[in-house]
Amino acid sequence: MKISKTERERCLAELHKILKPGDTVHTILDHVSRSGMSRDIRVIVMKTDDKGEPYILHPNYLVSQVLGVPQAKRDGLKMGGCGMDMGFQLVYCLGAAMWPKGTAKPHGTRNGEPDSDGGYALKQRWL
Repeated sequence: MKISKTERERCLAELHKILKPGDTVHTILDHVSRSGMSRDIRVIVMKTDDKGEPYILHPNYLVSQVLGVPQAKRDGLKMGGCGMDMGFQLVYCLGAAMWPKGTAKPHGTRNGEPDSDGGYALKQRWL
């Protein structure tokens, strides 16, 4: 999948407006290929507005452009591979792409130590 540098940077800037370290990214499994070697996974971000009203964002296009992953027919992303939690992999790669040098402040702990690794900056939950 070919993407221009300016489009990737634009999508990355949009994602930085939506996601902050510590946010949870929800994933939905839509389809598994017959061979089991690829999955269609949708990304959903749940937020609340200034009045406390919930709303949902579907940043699948932005994520696909930043990660260089093709979009699936059902608005999700086509993730290749098997033998591991591909939803976690998707969110880990997204965090690593958003904060390649890590976060400015630790966003949690890992192995008992403060953690600022960008890959672990976002939490992942299946819906």
